[in-house]
Amino acid sequence: MRNAQPRRPRTVVPIEHALLIADAFDQAQVTELRHSVASHARSAGLRDDRLDDFVLAVNELITNAVRHGGGQGWLRLWQEPGLVLCEVSDHGTGISLQRLEDRDRPAPDVAGGWGLWLARELTDAMEVETGSAGTTVRLISATVPTEQHIGRHRQE
Repeated sequence: MRNAQPRRPRTVVPIEHALLIADAFDQAQVTELRHSVASHARSAGLRDDRLDDFVLAVNELITNAVRHGGGQGWLRLWQEPGLVLCEVSDHGTGISLQRLEDRDRPAPDVAGGWGLWLARELTDAMEVETGSAGTTVRLISATVPTEQHIGRHRQE
């Protein structure tokens, strides 16, 4: 190989985010999907209470999609540097503006209404797009605890 050209250094193009899960689901897949989210979120860097909180928040969203969003949904989980993100979409009739704006903790004796509140409380950020064609909720958690999250656990 006397005539071989010297190798050029490879250019590494950073990937903005890495898709971990992209799956449709219905009631039959809820438990399996929750375990998959936990495994992938752990691999992406969430640990301890942050992992448990994120998985519980995602579980609330997928359960809501099944109960209130037409019986099925779509979940995407991905990571970006320092973040784990999850979107849950459904084809329900949407969430009322009053319900979205309500930031108060549900009364302890109320059976429903906890899902969105818990998801918002257990993650660093929650974004909602909703309308008559369905709802998409995005959860974001940093792999390193934020002051907001640390403070919330100290209050409990």
